[in-house]
Amino acid sequence: MADTIATDEIATNEAAADARVRANVLRLAAAQALTGANSAVIFATGSIVGATLAPDMSFATVPISMYVVGLAAGTLPTGAISRRYGRRVAFIIGTGCGVLTGLLGAFAILHGSFPLFCCATFLGGLYGAVSQSYRFAAADGASAAYRPKAVSWVMAGGVFAGVLGPQLVQWTMDIWQPYLFAFSFVVQAAVAVVAMVVLSGIDAPKPAPSDLHGGRPLLEIVRQPRFIAAALCGIVAYPMMNLVMTSAPLAMKICGLPVSDSNFGIQWHIVAMYGPSFFTGTLIARFGAARIVATGLLLEACAATIGLSGITAMHFWATLFVLGVGWNFGFVGASALVLETHRPQERNKVQAFNDFLVFGMMALGSFSSGQLLANYGWSAVNMVVYPPVLLGLAVLMVASLARRRRLRDLDRVPDPGI
Repeated sequence: MADTIATDEIATNEAAADARVRANVLRLAAAQALTGANSAVIFATGSIVGATLAPDMSFATVPISMYVVGLAAGTLPTGAISRRYGRRVAFIIGTGCGVLTGLLGAFAILHGSFPLFCCATFLGGLYGAVSQSYRFAAADGASAAYRPKAVSWVMAGGVFAGVLGPQLVQWTMDIWQPYLFAFSFVVQAAVAVVAMVVLSGIDAPKPAPSDLHGGRPLLEIVRQPRFIAAALCGIVAYPMMNLVMTSAPLAMKICGLPVSDSNFGIQWHIVAMYGPSFFTGTLIARFGAARIVATGLLLEACAATIGLSGITAMHFWATLFVLGVGWNFGFVGASALVLETHRPQERNKVQAFNDFLVFGMMALGSFSSGQLLANYGWSAVNMVVYPPVLLGLAVLMVASLARRRRLRDLDRVPDPGI
């Protein structure tokens, strides 16, 4: 009888917590849509503006690489600020960086300054680093069953970013002639202001003092096979997607395709990145995060194969679309795996460290994308995808086998109460 009452009480508490989480999820999904315009504008225009302002074509993708450096540089500070002052404060700071991104980006284009444009995209990366924590913030306080769905629904907000961002570029790129894309960045700054207003209403209280120093040491947590597999698969899924996506608009221009074609490709790539999130959480709950991650990595390899098969607009579009779906399964699945490796009081430091690893590796790879495309061509960009995907699949398989073996061993341990 007492057990039944305790079970009912737990279920009631979880239901109440999930109701609060749902309210946060709506705001975070809206913020994800608005924040996505930041990355969409940078990825759609960065290499093209870079090619115009840079002293050499091989530096064309440096602005996007600086965005990725900003992503890496902002992850640990985001975790530290969230842990000390609460996630809402970190979100407001992030959107402030987004406003500066748009204003400085427009100023740099108007004055033809390549270094200033790189600074603007770096600030955009800081904004992006904060937005990466939206998915984890959605799971704060949620029941174990609802966490993958909360993460997935917030990521689904990016579908609207896929429409908003590239269309924003398409509608505004020619307004301040002859300064292509200058007004696009001004509008992006305005969108960041709207995101700031939305995020100001998030229910994310400052952590309790006991949480600041609680939990296991970080080294103990990250040595878990499950965490190693989650982090490595995130490192493969995101940087490989970024490598191909970064190079695609410039590759399309080199192949003689118009800017409107690259905008269209980026738009559907972003829709493909976030669209599956409407059901990715359900798939994870049914089949397990590891299988969804493996599917995502295989889809990224399929995207590279499509990229190698031709250079028409349709080939580029198909590559970007399949790449986006692969990223979604790989990255959302890896994020769900990370949530399985830490306790509530450990979440900020573990999540920030995971993102630091992912975006740190992405930054290193991003600087090579321009050189790779300029010196070896579009085919080489796609060929690079295969080895990391195979490594990620191998490590994921080893970690999954180790977990099954550990669970079997626990089942064999006799009950001391018998």
